[in-house]
Amino acid sequence: MATLTQWIDGARPRTLPAAVSPILVGTGAAYQTGHVVWSYALLALVVALALQVGVNYANDYSDGIRGTDTTRVGPTRLVGQRLARPSSVKFAAFTFFFFAALSGLALVALSGLWVMIPVGALAILSAWFYTGGSRPYGYLGLGELFVFVFFGLVATLGTMATMTALTPAGWWGAIGVGSLASALLVANNLRDIPTDRATGKHTLAVRMGDRGSRGFYLALVMVAFVMTVLAAATTPFALLAVFAAPLLIRPVRAVVGGAHGRDLVPVLVGTGAFELAWSLLLAVGLAVGHHVG
Repeated sequence: MATLTQWIDGARPRTLPAAVSPILVGTGAAYQTGHVVWSYALLALVVALALQVGVNYANDYSDGIRGTDTTRVGPTRLVGQRLARPSSVKFAAFTFFFFAALSGLALVALSGLWVMIPVGALAILSAWFYTGGSRPYGYLGLGELFVFVFFGLVATLGTMATMTALTPAGWWGAIGVGSLASALLVANNLRDIPTDRATGKHTLAVRMGDRGSRGFYLALVMVAFVMTVLAAATTPFALLAVFAAPLLIRPVRAVVGGAHGRDLVPVLVGTGAFELAWSLLLAVGLAVGHHVG
């Protein structure tokens, strides 16, 4: 039986910045308009965190029963390392999906944004079929698209839309968050290219190859800086997000320097830290812009 520590590690807490970041930016963009509802922001955060943990357990289960997690480098694999029964991990995944759905329904009921019900249902289905089902789209190289859409556009703009009308700053922030969340997945899959290729998991990194994946990672990171400049057109205080840049020094050096295997783990940590810091600083900048403007 897996220990509590192994269950926590199996939830992959290093990926949680991808859940927190869009809520920060969506709330900051709403604050810029003068219409922020903190209880809605908190509920959106609960939804995002539950969905992130749910998809992590779902991936653990699906990859584990397929045998693609037996020789992985990185966090604990509960099923792949035979630390927990597959049925238990599957139950954990659906428990978090249920909690995400319940919290999402509460948010919809309070905000009246009923369009988010089918969007939320699609998000949960997409989370499961990323590596689940007979033809998982994560094995077809579409994982980054899912992350960009649901942990970028949907999470950021959905949070904002529960409080106020969407704005250009909200869109720029959502694109930036989505690009950084996708960069996290690219770094993860870059690390796993050898084992994914051997087990027939054709992620985008496997399809693009080592060199192409490294270039794609750098391009996605640059998108965040472009979005910062565009957001600064609404308030110059959005440029506060640039001060998160030093957190990228180590990850970029590792990617450009050709790091492989475990040497890419700091890239995941650093990119996650940058995404969280960039999102927080952008949110603060947008909020300050409201008061100063």
